[in-house]
Amino acid sequence: MSRAQFLQLAGAGAAAVAVSGAFAGSASAASSASAASRPAKAERPGPLLVDNVRGYTLARGKLRRFSRMLLTPEGRVAALDVGAAPKGIRRLDGRGRVLLPGLHDAHGHLWGLGALAVELNLVGTRSLKEAMDRLAAYDTAHPDDAWIIGRGWNEVVWGLGRLPNAADLDAVVDDRPVWLGRVDGHAGVANSAALKAVGITADTPDPDGGRIVRDGAGNATGVLIDAAQSLVEDKLPEPTLDDVRARALAAQKQLGSVGMTSVSEAGTDASGVVVLRRLADEGALTIRVNAFLSYKAFTDIGADARTDSYADDMVRIRTVKQYIDGALGSHGAALLAPYADDPDTSGLLQVEPEELQRRVEQVVRGGYQSAVHAIGDRGNRVVLDAYEQTFRRVGDAGMRHRIEHVQVLSPEDIPRLRRLGIIASMQPVHATDDMNMAEDRIGPERIKGAYAWRTLLDQGTHLPSGSDFPVSSENPFDGLHAAVTRTDRDGKPAGGWHPEQAMTPVEALRSFTVEPAHAAHQEHVLGTLEPGKWGDFVLTDTDPFDLPSGRAVWQTKVLQTWVAGKRVGEYGEL
Repeated sequence: MSRAQFLQLAGAGAAAVAVSGAFAGSASAASSASAASRPAKAERPGPLLVDNVRGYTLARGKLRRFSRMLLTPEGRVAALDVGAAPKGIRRLDGRGRVLLPGLHDAHGHLWGLGALAVELNLVGTRSLKEAMDRLAAYDTAHPDDAWIIGRGWNEVVWGLGRLPNAADLDAVVDDRPVWLGRVDGHAGVANSAALKAVGITADTPDPDGGRIVRDGAGNATGVLIDAAQSLVEDKLPEPTLDDVRARALAAQKQLGSVGMTSVSEAGTDASGVVVLRRLADEGALTIRVNAFLSYKAFTDIGADARTDSYADDMVRIRTVKQYIDGALGSHGAALLAPYADDPDTSGLLQVEPEELQRRVEQVVRGGYQSAVHAIGDRGNRVVLDAYEQTFRRVGDAGMRHRIEHVQVLSPEDIPRLRRLGIIASMQPVHATDDMNMAEDRIGPERIKGAYAWRTLLDQGTHLPSGSDFPVSSENPFDGLHAAVTRTDRDGKPAGGWHPEQAMTPVEALRSFTVEPAHAAHQEHVLGTLEPGKWGDFVLTDTDPFDLPSGRAVWQTKVLQTWVAGKRVGEYGEL
C-alpha cells in the first residue's frame, strides 16, 4: 500500500491525528485530534461499583488486595475499597470471584492469530500424519482456493527426526500450490506445485539472510528458512482490507476469552493500521493494540501513522519491529559458535550489522521506539552493538528501546542490557515449549545464558512478558504458569527446567501487566487498577496467589473480560 493510498483509506481525520502526534510530539494533542475525528460517542451509563470480589493489583511495586472498585462513567478507576455506594449506582456483584488487572501480551501477532481462523491450522499436531490428515480435510473443504496456506507444524514435537518436505505434501495435494509455515514463523514448506509456481529450482540462489534446504543432488526439498520464505510469501495472494478486518475480529475474540485486554502487536503493515483505526472509530475494537510497524511500513507511512494514543488509548503506533536472526528450532538463530547438534551452521543474520545500525538510527531519529527480534547470542550482541552505536551518535530519545525474545545471551552481554536501558521482551512459554530441543541446539554451557529471567530481573532489567502467539499459546495463564514453575501443563520436568531462573507469582503478574504497559509508554493509563487509570480487568475462577490443592495457574478460566468499564466478553457464570 502506497502512502497516498494509506492516507486516503485512513481518512482525513485519522491523518490529522497522525500528523499531530508526529509533529507536535504530544500524547494529549494526538488524543484531542483523535476525539475530534471520531463520531460523537453515545452517552455512557453512570458510575459502576464492582463489589464482592477478591481483587488484586500492584501498587507502588507491591501486591494490593481489595474487595470493591468504583469506576467512573468514562470507565476509569475512581477508587478501591470505597465505603457506602450512592443510591442508584450500577453494581456488579462479583460473587467472591477473583478480579485481576487486564492482562497485556507484550509480544503477539494479532494478524497471524486471526489468520488461523480462516487458514489451515496445524498448531498442536503431534505427528506428520495428523498434519497431513488436516491438510487433506482442508483441501476437500476449500476446493476453490488458488493456494492452500497454513501454519503451525513442528517437526520436533512430531518426533520426525527431519524436516517435512515437498514430497510429504505432494502425497496429499499435488494439483495446486501449498505453503505451510513452521510454528515459529521462521521456516516453511512448499509442495512441488508451489515451488513451480514461484520459480524455485536447483539454480535458485539462497537469498541474503535465508536458506533453501536442498537434497544431496542440490534440488530444493521444499523447505525455506528465514528470508528464503519471501520467495514464496511475496507471491501469495494479497489479503484484502476485509480479510485483514476479519482477522482482527477473530483474534480479539479469542484474546478476550483468555483475559487479554491489551496486546503489543509485533508486526503491522499499512493495511493493519487502516483496519485498527476503522475498528476503533466504530467502537468495534475491544482490545487495546500497541501496534509495531514493520520496517517497510515505517519507511512508507511512519511519519503519517505515528500516534501515542488513538481513540482513548485503544491504539498506539510508536514502535518499529525489525529482525536480526531466526529461531533455534529451525537452526536460524545467529550464534557466536556453531550449533551443538549441527556444527556446519551458526545460524543466519537477516541483515548485516552495519545495515541494522543504520536502520535503528533511522527509527530513533524518526521518533519511534525500536524493537528488534534477536534469539541467538550473536543476534543479541549485534543488536546491543547497534543500540550502543546509535545512542552514542544520536541518543535514545527516551523511547525505552527493546529486544524481542532475548533468548540466548553471552554472559558478558547480560550487563549491557541494564547499562543501555534496553527492555528485555521475553516469552515464558518459549522456555517450556523449547526445553525439548534448546539444550540440544546450544549445549550445556550456553544454556546458562538462555531464558534467563531471574538473572535479568535481579540486575534491574525491565522484563515484559508475552507469548509470541500464535507461535505459542495465547493464553496468558499458560505464561504465568511457565514463569513461576518452569514446567509444562503436565508439571514436567519435576521441579522445573532450570528452576533457578523462575519468577515469583507477583513478578509474573507484574510481567503481564505493569511491565508491558511501561514498555508501551502507557504506564500512566494501564497496567494497574489505580485511580485515574482505565478500568480494564478480568474476573476468573482461580486465585493465582492462593491456588487450591492440585490446581495449576494454567487451568484458570476467565469468566468475564472488561475494557474501560465495559464488559466485552462473558464466558461463564460468576
